[in-house]
Amino acid sequence: MKHNIKITLLLIGMFFITQLIGLAVINSYSPYQEISYNQTSGEYENITISKELPYGLQPPEISPEISLTSIVVAMIISIILILVLMKIQAKIFIRLWFFLVIVIALAIVFYSAISGVNYAPYIALVIALPLAFFKIFRRNIIVHNLTELLIYPGIAVIFVSILSFWTIIILLILISAYDIYAVNYAGFMQKMAKYQINTVKIFSGFFVPYADKKTKQKINFLKDKYKNNIPDKVIRKNKIKVSLAILGGGDVVFPIILAGVVLRSFGLIPALLVSVFATFGLIYLFVSAKKGKFYPAMPFITAGCFIGLILAFLLNLI
Repeated sequence: MKHNIKITLLLIGMFFITQLIGLAVINSYSPYQEISYNQTSGEYENITISKELPYGLQPPEISPEISLTSIVVAMIISIILILVLMKIQAKIFIRLWFFLVIVIALAIVFYSAISGVNYAPYIALVIALPLAFFKIFRRNIIVHNLTELLIYPGIAVIFVSILSFWTIIILLILISAYDIYAVNYAGFMQKMAKYQINTVKIFSGFFVPYADKKTKQKINFLKDKYKNNIPDKVIRKNKIKVSLAILGGGDVVFPIILAGVVLRSFGLIPALLVSVFATFGLIYLFVSAKKGKFYPAMPFITAGCFIGLILAFLLNLI
């Protein structure tokens, strides 16, 4: 097992909760039908009502095939841009980039819950701004992981409306293949993660530091001695090593997008099956993985998603 049982359960729990929040947020923005009386014809008719994303973020109506191509191209450009920014040590720009994305994603989620309230877009923004500030510039581990539960649902809802069932399937296969290459062959996923954590002091994903009992005792002693502000040189001198349990943001958001597309196309039960079996895929990875090694998570999660879809098909839910 890659991590101890407590940390493993924590990561799995946060992953699954985020999937459920994602379905709730996507459902809140989904079009629905309402019966309305037409005064001109004197008849009742069904009308489709859509709740648009705030801040002018509603995606344009384009074909799913064009959307898939656009997303793949945008991802390639983003990866190249991040690698260039790492090369030139543009820490401030990366932080501001993360800050903007987090504010928008959080505001989308908060707006979904309070859209009926006056000035809802502004209220959502007021709530999102301080959370993003503390996450990026104050580095609180609790705030970091709590906001991660909401960020990926906010990102996913943007993509659900522009992807079809088959285009998201193709996208998951491409992402899984990329993940295998980036982790097992190129190695730049590890470099990006280490750069984010050690240099930029942020991480896009769940992030849980933990230590064994002896190390915890040493850390508590130094905290008391230095009043919770242990100098870096003291940490190095005492050879304090803390293990990190991480799960990348991409591993969380892509199954939400698939489950959201399935929710809109086939209903809640098939979407829940996708989320549940995506979680099973992650559980299998954590249980079978060896400590100290990096693994591409998307192939396991994607396999779980596909098993959920097959089960839904066999149950005649799709």
